Amino acid sequence: MKRLLPVLAAFAVLSAQAADRHPFAVQDLVMFDRASDPRLSPDQRYVAYQLRETDFAANKGVNGLWLLDLSQKNPAPRRLTAAGTESNTPRWSADGRLYFLSPRSGSQQLWRLDLAGGEAEAVTNLPLDVAAFRVAPDGRRVLLAMEVFADCADLGCSRSRLDQRAASKARGQVYDRLFVRHWDSWKDGTRAQLFIADLDANSGLGGEPKLLTAGIDGDVPTKPFGSDEDFVFTPDGRQVIFTARIAGKTEAWSTDTDLWRVPADGIGAPQNLTAGNTGYDMGPAISSDGRMLAYRSQKRGGFEADRFRIMVRDLATGAAREVAPAWDRSAQALAWSADGDTLYALAEDLGQRRLFAVNVKSGKASALTGTGAVDSFDAGEHVLVYSRNDLRSPAQLYSMNPSGGKARTLTRHNEARLADLTLGEFDQFSFKGAHDETVYGYVVKPAAFSKGRKYPVAFIIHGGPQTSMGNYWHYRWNPQTYAGAGYAVVFIDFHGSDGYGQAFTDSISGDWGGKPLEDLQKGWAHALAKYEFLDGSRACALGASYGGYMVNWIAGNWPDAFKCLVSHDGVFDQRAMAYSTEELWFTEWENGGTPYARPENFEKFNPVNHVAKWKAPILVIQGGLDYRIPDTQGIAAFTAAQRRGIESRLLYFPNENHWVLKPHNSVQWHQTVEAWLKRWLG
Repeated sequence: MKRLLPVLAAFAVLSAQAADRHPFAVQDLVMFDRASDPRLSPDQRYVAYQLRETDFAANKGVNGLWLLDLSQKNPAPRRLTAAGTESNTPRWSADGRLYFLSPRSGSQQLWRLDLAGGEAEAVTNLPLDVAAFRVAPDGRRVLLAMEVFADCADLGCSRSRLDQRAASKARGQVYDRLFVRHWDSWKDGTRAQLFIADLDANSGLGGEPKLLTAGIDGDVPTKPFGSDEDFVFTPDGRQVIFTARIAGKTEAWSTDTDLWRVPADGIGAPQNLTAGNTGYDMGPAISSDGRMLAYRSQKRGGFEADRFRIMVRDLATGAAREVAPAWDRSAQALAWSADGDTLYALAEDLGQRRLFAVNVKSGKASALTGTGAVDSFDAGEHVLVYSRNDLRSPAQLYSMNPSGGKARTLTRHNEARLADLTLGEFDQFSFKGAHDETVYGYVVKPAAFSKGRKYPVAFIIHGGPQTSMGNYWHYRWNPQTYAGAGYAVVFIDFHGSDGYGQAFTDSISGDWGGKPLEDLQKGWAHALAKYEFLDGSRACALGASYGGYMVNWIAGNWPDAFKCLVSHDGVFDQRAMAYSTEELWFTEWENGGTPYARPENFEKFNPVNHVAKWKAPILVIQGGLDYRIPDTQGIAAFTAAQRRGIESRLLYFPNENHWVLKPHNSVQWHQTVEAWLKRWLG
């Protein structure tokens, strides 16, 4: 009996801990710390990274910089910047100092920290915000990206013009070409351009920044999601290679993004290195010896979801070739190994996002990571560091030997929070979908799962459509929020999803309501047959973007399948969408042309044509700053349901774009959606 006492005591502690746990909810989701962007110091001893913490009272996330000492057996993260002060984009210089961006001075400027001690010091005090930067390999110069007017001779001119516009009572803006607006902002006549400046060892910049991208009628970095990955120094610091799409009048329907080379002294015009390719060319990475340029390239102009091939170019001869042409995956990021024999790349792969090592000579691609999703990484000679998440955990940082092997856990952010939560177990499954091809999906059990019970289901349909919803932790469409609310969750990587080969991705173009719907129907039937705890009579279909389109399509083409529907920022009228969205190349590629040249294509799978068959209650959600799928699409869908007399509700966020990003809005979003599911599913 005495031997059993410690065991019983331990069991009692575990039982008490389990009793203290609560199901995962949106209030937990919005408060998680978000680790990202790990960066190795030049000596590979330290890792600097970015951690986003939520200031719920201020309704925002605040990024800070943290440090890990890899020489320690169990490195403890050390905060580098003050809590509550925005600091982002940590980048090392050759002398071991850490540069970063912060708006702490009133505008976003470049700052630096000396790890030997002392407070952060301002490097720039420019009249314009610094959007991105890159320090030269020798630490003596820095590239700075800023928004300027092309006809201004200096930064002060651009600042003065912006101030005059802000002070004017006239608010009209004249346009003579697209873009008029992009993603979530209206164009104001400025362009992101690249400047170079000397770095003084003690006092910051050693003079006025000099424009490097003169004559480039495009944005550097690219819009709307470009970063310092769009430009790079050569190792000798003499040249800069950057990414730009020359705009002109075709900017809104062209994906012809090229790599350009310009002398770092600014003497000489930029040279287009990839003029022969009409698709995307981006993500320049240069080998340590300065000989080879690696980049990601798409062959087909106008198709943003084409496979990103890995290309290498000899900078001396100009000869270029594809690395790993037989590797049927789309590279998302690139970095060279120290010896130049390997390129590291991220790629979606069967419902995971893995880090791969690609041999430059043979093209053999080997997965270095297993399940889960790698978001970002940095490569050193002796170590790789990366952030990884999965369906049961937000991102943590890890390290591993470049040759592979067991990963080392570096951070445990949110560990205490996770210990208080009950999460749903998940399982990946496969089935025969359209054309009898293998399609994958996932099921997540309710957090408080009890064997023998049946549970209502949230059937989530991912957006894109050429993306993947797999073993990833998500801050907007997280299956665990539904599992915590008592629902089982099912989601399918239908035809068109990424990570299953380019032919699979291509198959959705021109067939939005065809094979994907068939996959969803067959996947739903398969899941119901395989998992006895799913209650098919109590299910709601939910989706955003393309997922919202599919919900609108299901409403009229699979009307009896679900008790309720949720459509967030979804396409309702393909024809109207084609004339109001900003990036025209997307809708024109997906429909095989323009709406005036191929009107029949836009009507073939158009939800607006099937409103007469709608019957399921529908919750419509829309962001007022969404210029990808404008708010008139959501308002029209709600109007259709109201006019039909269908139970419906509209949730409108005037201050959100295609995504819901603000913490309080996220809580309201989830509470509204969960209330809708509870109303119709019980």
